[in-house]
Amino acid sequence: MTALLSEPRTASVPVGTPGGVPGRVPGGSAPRPRLPHAAGFWVTAVAFLVMMAFNTVPTPLYALYQQRDGFPTVVVTLIFAAYSTGVMLALYLAGHLSDRLGRRRVILTAAVIELVAAVLFVLWPDAVGLVIARFVAGLGIGVLTATATAHLADLRRIARPGAGIGFAATIAGVANMGGLALGPLIGGVFAEWVPAPLVTPYLVFAAALVAVGFAYAFVPETVTPPTAPAAYRPQRVRVPAESRGAYWAAGLGGFAAFAITGLFGSVAPTFLAQLLHQTDHLVAGVVSFSVFGAAAVAQIVFARLSTRRQLVLGVVSMATGLVALGAAALVAQAAGGAGALVATVLFVGGGVVAGAGVGLVFRGALATAGSLATGGNRSEITSGIFLLAFAGMTVPPLAVGAALLALPLVLVLLGFVGLVLVLILWAGPRMIRTTR
Repeated sequence: MTALLSEPRTASVPVGTPGGVPGRVPGGSAPRPRLPHAAGFWVTAVAFLVMMAFNTVPTPLYALYQQRDGFPTVVVTLIFAAYSTGVMLALYLAGHLSDRLGRRRVILTAAVIELVAAVLFVLWPDAVGLVIARFVAGLGIGVLTATATAHLADLRRIARPGAGIGFAATIAGVANMGGLALGPLIGGVFAEWVPAPLVTPYLVFAAALVAVGFAYAFVPETVTPPTAPAAYRPQRVRVPAESRGAYWAAGLGGFAAFAITGLFGSVAPTFLAQLLHQTDHLVAGVVSFSVFGAAAVAQIVFARLSTRRQLVLGVVSMATGLVALGAAALVAQAAGGAGALVATVLFVGGGVVAGAGVGLVFRGALATAGSLATGGNRSEITSGIFLLAFAGMTVPPLAVGAALLALPLVLVLLGFVGLVLVLILWAGPRMIRTTR
């Protein structure tokens, strides 16, 4: 990523503020019916949540694909890495474009891309097709995440002038993590009780994507293009020199947080089955749901705390949860079947505690990035945080999958715990020192 450059560029203008054109879409076209900004805020949040949920539906279904096709666990991590690679590529190439093209146009594009991915899951269900479908889905999420987060902040600022970005950041975090939580639960239910579990979930979500896309089309735009056209360039992040330390600490905090979500979104069912002897698909979905759900709920429960206190609690929770995950691996290895229950409680409980920390740390990272945004670059600077976070979702789980080809399961899990623990204990205190 080319980052931290400071050359000026023509900023976009928020619609509904002086210089904007209320009631008109960018480019001067005729007025179209639109929702009030307050209602548009919630429609945007729901669309964000649905698209995020679609992207974790396959988590408990991977075991079914493995059972049907007989591929090893490393293929699961490759499929997951294809998704994260798609996210990062889209963030780098297009995550910042809504600052120029407008929020609504970019998010509608993301909805169409996710719909294409749903069709690919149905029509091309072998390992190669799964890799391609997940890559396409990742492209849509890369286009979506920073733009939806920025649009929520814009809509809230216009609907409630002077209200600040805290509430919008909380809802963005809940939609993001809440969607990631609902996906595995829905996938687990389909895997256990619905016919054709490798087809039906994608058809249901295809219909949901069409519905939320239609509703979102009526959300008001909050950005008009710059008056002077600018040449396309990939993602850059312009942060004042005195703020770069805070920005990179936030980015690495996001990296560590999303490494945990990557573990529970990809290979956690393998750990449950091989280490803890839990092979039920619904259980796998519930475990992932609990971890992502804790990330969403923590942001709501502790929303009234200052960002600084949320970060302190988040860092402590992540560290505690990671230690519990490591202890679960050691107990399972030492006690065998007799310690399976204790190890399962430690694994699930540690995941939930770490998940709560993930939600608070990532919200703090987004709040830090938002406070550094200047000159119409909110989507751009937020994209940088998401880019680093999704690198955390990609690299450590992929390394876990590769390591499992040569190393024992317990050693691999302990290595993951140690790496993420070091990262969060380095980045966390630096984030805390720079916030209020």
